[in-house]
Amino acid sequence: MLSPLPALAVMAIMIWPSAASATPRAPTDDHEVIERLPSRLPGAGPRRVSVAVPSAVADLHRSLTLARQSIEQARRSGDPRDWGRAQAALARWWADPQAPAPVRLLRATIRQGQHDFAGALADLDRLLAEPAIGLRAQAELTRASIHQVQGRYAEAREGCEHLAGAGYAALGMAVQVPARACLAELGQLQGRLNERRADAALAALGGSDDAWLALLRAELAARSGRARAGALFAAATAGDAPSLYALAARADWLLERHRPAEAERLLRGYEGADALLLRRAIALRQLAAGSPKANAELEPLQARLQASFDAALARGDRSHAREQALFALELQGDPDASLALAETNWAWQREPADALLLLRAAEAAGRPEAGEPVRRWAREQGFSDARWPPRITPKRASRRSGDPS
Repeated sequence: MLSPLPALAVMAIMIWPSAASATPRAPTDDHEVIERLPSRLPGAGPRRVSVAVPSAVADLHRSLTLARQSIEQARRSGDPRDWGRAQAALARWWADPQAPAPVRLLRATIRQGQHDFAGALADLDRLLAEPAIGLRAQAELTRASIHQVQGRYAEAREGCEHLAGAGYAALGMAVQVPARACLAELGQLQGRLNERRADAALAALGGSDDAWLALLRAELAARSGRARAGALFAAATAGDAPSLYALAARADWLLERHRPAEAERLLRGYEGADALLLRRAIALRQLAAGSPKANAELEPLQARLQASFDAALARGDRSHAREQALFALELQGDPDASLALAETNWAWQREPADALLLLRAAEAAGRPEAGEPVRRWAREQGFSDARWPPRITPKRASRRSGDPS
């Protein structure tokens, strides 16, 4: 199940090789296996990583490799089991506060993916004192992305300013580009930069083929109500393997504009990530009134999502309240349940999408005053979003108002 993170988090894995590579070593035996290459046919899908070999966990280098591969797979698949595989690869050190620094960095990344933000930050804060500059840079970037997810923009900005400063200049553009992108995005989120200046700063960092930069620019344009968001979202999802976060963000943009047929086509074939299945189900719901075929496809998809959410609750996993709130609002027609879930989600995750969802759920439930924590946070942060619905009074609201957008 995917709860999308900011595009900055996509960059957090990209400077990892400089932070975690092992010291070069010459083999002493001609028969020693140095590396095993993946045995896949060209064009084949990503291979599942097995961590069920006991000896792999005992070997630091092998365990780091397995964990890193599982992290990459989790980000491609949206399957929480891949985060579990990554954790299993580090089982020997998982509860060890004195684990080797590369283990603690990957452990923090896994905890971030599992929405254990407090645990991730505890590891990352300690890593900032490590001597290895690449490892510190990776920790700083991951830490900033978590602060941004939590709506703590001042802390996120502080980390990105450190990355953009002289202390990390030796790492070159591999660090400077994400640091500057972070500062441009936060400048708009905090009201320090208008949309055009922030967009120009992002556009100057790369070419049109940089999907993650296109995604940042698309989200910025969407928050500002700019029509160019559509072309930028298309660029962000171009290619053979677009990120799940980009696909979900583009689908949300299409659904907000009542373009469900395009959203459904975009998400068709992505069967592994519940967040994408949820948005496809919402698209089918919007299409169902005039399409018996869409209605027939919707029923089993909705049942599958319900089973997945029920299983998460049975495990005690309440980290995906955003998706559950959206499910209750758009598919179950239960704005009261959606509001309760959106409030739970807002308590620890405060991205623009979380703010928008809480406001919509509050209005659909006839309780616009429940959105006041979002408005108060926005005033404190200097944040604004053109997508926010106008504030209405309880007298005018309907308890089940249907489409809250």
